[in-house]
Amino acid sequence: MNLILLFQSDFIGDTNLVRLNGRRHVHVRDVLRAKAGDSLCVGLAGGNIGEGTIMLLDEESVEMEVKLDSHPPRPSKITLVLALPRPKVMRRVVSSVTSLGVKRIFMINAGRVEKSYWKSPFLDKYEFDKRIITGLEQARDTIFPDIHLRPLFKPFVEDELPGLIEGSLPLVAHPASRDTCPCDVMQPVTLAVGPEGGFIPYEIEKLAACGFRPVSMGDRILTVETAIPALLSRLAAL
Repeated sequence: MNLILLFQSDFIGDTNLVRLNGRRHVHVRDVLRAKAGDSLCVGLAGGNIGEGTIMLLDEESVEMEVKLDSHPPRPSKITLVLALPRPKVMRRVVSSVTSLGVKRIFMINAGRVEKSYWKSPFLDKYEFDKRIITGLEQARDTIFPDIHLRPLFKPFVEDELPGLIEGSLPLVAHPASRDTCPCDVMQPVTLAVGPEGGFIPYEIEKLAACGFRPVSMGDRILTVETAIPALLSRLAAL
């Protein structure tokens, strides 16, 4: 991890000292091989980042004095509308898009999404948070994304999506499109990505009626977990 993510419960009373055990303690001790006096990059969930100086490190826990004086990275201006992937892919995608700074994600149903995916235990908030934390630690970020589940395609597209895309450029990834995905877009973007095999024609038509423009990445057919970071990186204006 490139950042030790802290929570309010880690602080010792009203001080600027934190005490960590479990996974984070093991990482500091065994992976980073840190020792008393070393400084590590830390960040408070939902807040600033800074440095933590190790005051005490033993077999049970690590205590650090922290100074949080810098803002986290700027969030992405991209909202992701994603057809619910299969659980193993979803785990990797959530970590990946979190590390790329996406802060608003809508997971929706589609014709090629298996019904069993909606019963996956991974949809539990605790499971989401584990993958989100991995992405935040990787990218030295502290701001959790908002993830929304929408299991009904038509009501979401007709009733909710028009309001969500206001003020943004709505694009839908569609391998059959002859239009290439734009690069370095300065304005906010709402990007819709289908399941493996893509959105079915009816879904493309509904998204197009809502204002989405189909775009592609060229002749290659990419998996969802490859296409999403490629599209996000292409759209992002650095």
